[in-house]
Amino acid sequence: LEGPFDRCCACVTIQAGAGGTDAQDWAQMLERMYTRYAERRGFRASVLERSAGEEAGIKSCALQVEGDFAFGWLCGEKGTHRLVRLSPFNAKQARQTSFAAVEVTPIVEDKAKLDSVEVAERDLEWSTMRSGGKGGQNVNKVESAVRVRHLPTGLAVKCTEERSQQMNRAKALSILKSKLLVMENERREEELARIRGEAVVADFGQQVRTYVLHPYRMVKDLRTGVETSGADDVLDGSLDDFAEAYLNYRAANKDNA
Repeated sequence: LEGPFDRCCACVTIQAGAGGTDAQDWAQMLERMYTRYAERRGFRASVLERSAGEEAGIKSCALQVEGDFAFGWLCGEKGTHRLVRLSPFNAKQARQTSFAAVEVTPIVEDKAKLDSVEVAERDLEWSTMRSGGKGGQNVNKVESAVRVRHLPTGLAVKCTEERSQQMNRAKALSILKSKLLVMENERREEELARIRGEAVVADFGQQVRTYVLHPYRMVKDLRTGVETSGADDVLDGSLDDFAEAYLNYRAANKDNA
């Protein structure tokens, strides 16, 4: 846990991928898995944004995980997660493969670092909407939820957690600046690797872990090789073995760089 952002809190974003209703259900299973993992480690997880699925599950959600080294312990979850099971939404209970993308971003609270990220107002596209869910009548009648998109990079953040638009706007901008800060750090590392003549492979968008619930039960990380038959335990938040193996994998790759 020696990365520049490892001590930070984390924003975990889950997006349902290919697989229709099954994929949206899978995204909700991952949301629960990370919430349970946060509870196991003594972190606090809260929902920043959540978009319900059409029939079941969720289309997307963003979780804020607060606690020392939250990002360090969760950073290895970034990537595409694949589920294989008998579909509960298919009358024939056919075997179904579903995908969900997970992004993990540190929430940088160092004001000096955030202030160092210059974002021109003309580069921001703001939109507002009504918040759903709990929070009283105000959040459902007033457009308190906000979404900000950084036009040059395409990065977008949506925040519905706070009761006022102003508070959601401030939190969304803070998370956006954190993402831009990480992007700049990754760009520098890639440039250094290019100078060294090494190939750079981006993590995000690649399949990082497979969860098989039928015809046998297994969870396997495709980067570290760690696997277990205790799929139910993993889905209930037992991720320590995977997190520790990823940190060792990251350190080994850094030492070989």
